[in-house]
Amino acid sequence: VQLQASGGGLVQAGGSLRLSCAASGRTPGNYAISWFRQAPGKEREFVAAINWNGRSTDYADSVKGRFIISRVNAKNTVYLQMNSLKSEDTAAYYCAARPWIWETEDDQYLYWGQGTQVTVSS
Repeated sequence: VQLQASGGGLVQAGGSLRLSCAASGRTPGNYAISWFRQAPGKEREFVAAINWNGRSTDYADSVKGRFIISRVNAKNTVYLQMNSLKSEDTAAYYCAARPWIWETEDDQYLYWGQGTQVTVSS
């Protein structure tokens, strides 16, 4: 599976962005997709996840109530709607895939997209 992340940019605090992760290759609809992020000088951290059929999701406590993950399998695309953005959300965001069911540990993921930078100005 190949992953292509997009949608990052510069936004003011309180604003919104929508990230996209487009999957291609062999049966991308059979994969759970998660978003991770990494800020400079910090370890990569889990943000949100959705399983292969969209019926199960999970969020880091830091983004619950502000971020929404969704998927449209007909388009092989997963979205991360980010609302009420804060300066601490500034990071490079990566999407990752693993078969069927999501996990929150990054070492459980086989496939990764390139990062898309999100910068929130205060």
